[in-house]
Amino acid sequence: MVIVGGGLAGLTCAIHLLRCGHPVTLIEKNKYPQHKVCGEFISNEVRSYWASMDINIEALNPTEISKFSISSPKGRSLSCKLPLGGFGISRYTLDHFLFEKAIELGCEVIQEGVENIEAQTEKFCISTSGNNTIVADLVIGAYGKRSALDLKLKRFFFKSKSPWLAVKAHYRGTLENDKVALHNFNGGYCGISKVENDLINVCYLTDYKHFKAYKNIEDFQQQVLESNPLLKDFFQSAEMVFDAPLTISQIFFGKKKAIEDGILMIGDTAGLIHPLCGNGMAMAVHSAKLCAELCDKYLRGEIKNRVDLEKAYLAVWKYTFQKRLVFGRILSVVLRKKKVFNLMLGLLSTFPALLPQIIKNTHGKSII
Repeated sequence: MVIVGGGLAGLTCAIHLLRCGHPVTLIEKNKYPQHKVCGEFISNEVRSYWASMDINIEALNPTEISKFSISSPKGRSLSCKLPLGGFGISRYTLDHFLFEKAIELGCEVIQEGVENIEAQTEKFCISTSGNNTIVADLVIGAYGKRSALDLKLKRFFFKSKSPWLAVKAHYRGTLENDKVALHNFNGGYCGISKVENDLINVCYLTDYKHFKAYKNIEDFQQQVLESNPLLKDFFQSAEMVFDAPLTISQIFFGKKKAIEDGILMIGDTAGLIHPLCGNGMAMAVHSAKLCAELCDKYLRGEIKNRVDLEKAYLAVWKYTFQKRLVFGRILSVVLRKKKVFNLMLGLLSTFPALLPQIIKNTHGKSII
């Protein structure tokens, strides 16, 4: 069993399979710990599952989050209680913690890049940047939003240009501990919430055509983000902890295949929900659970062949995630249309119970 990618989904899947008694080789080119462009809010829907895997998130002192607020580009805002609640934890801390847990359980880790995965009759042949060749019965793809490996696998979306650019940094400043805020601005939206150690994570998504008119990130934030008075208040009073913000471009939010050439895809590799929904990290963990459970059944002989395994994974992935991915795309369109968004805010002001219902449509229930 080989897992390509050691992020949130890949490490969770590895831990699950190792606890089931299966040997796992994980290939990850980057070293731990490291920062990643991410909203760093996780819905409580994953908490009981992680606890069942002896993953003690409380040991990392996450920030408990129970409220949500959303604002228009002009600073008009609404708030509500999060239906399930969640917590804030940095990927720097969380991924390293999961990595150490996987190592503790006996995971073999190869810190190299994957150059190619060739599907053979009954096996997979994996070539790495260190000129190693690994043969495996099963391969799980967990290498993230976009990779050169997608090009090698001829995934259809890789040739499609995406306008989205994401920027993330940590700050110190004043922010309610228990709130995750989504602030809109012209051409995008910005999520702000606390993680561990009283740090504030700021992660925003914008389309490139709005960004390219400005000299740099600082100029863009001052001229565009700070046109929202709530974002202006934050940036003018907060101090960035990072030397420079992290960025990632060409983020694709369209449909992807959950299986490519027999490789079972999990996390962002299988499908990416818009960050405005605040559910990407929980979905990554949930997809890892679904995949690990089916692979365990296959390896123990309960699922008789690879065809049945692929059919079962595709069916459960679509059943679990397809609806919320579609809903996330619809919300993204609404937020980008000023008149429609303002009408929606007016409706939500009149009928405040609708906002938690919208949130529920992008989130799942407790997965155990």
